[in-house]
Amino acid sequence: MAQQDGSTAPGEHRGPDDHRTTTVEKGPFCTAHCTCGWRGPARRARSLARADAASHTGS
Repeated sequence: MAQQDGSTAPGEHRGPDDHRTTTVEKGPFCTAHCTCGWRGPARRARSLARADAASHTGS
């Protein structure tokens, strides 16, 4: 994957603000994704995927 100027590679962190999470649905599963490249496990419950994202960001 090509990087644009000022971007960081997956797993490379600049600070706590670099962690922006979203949830992505694929079929019956929901997965938390982060801008740092982290991905949580596939979950059937959206609430569990959101909890994974919150524990990743420390929220």
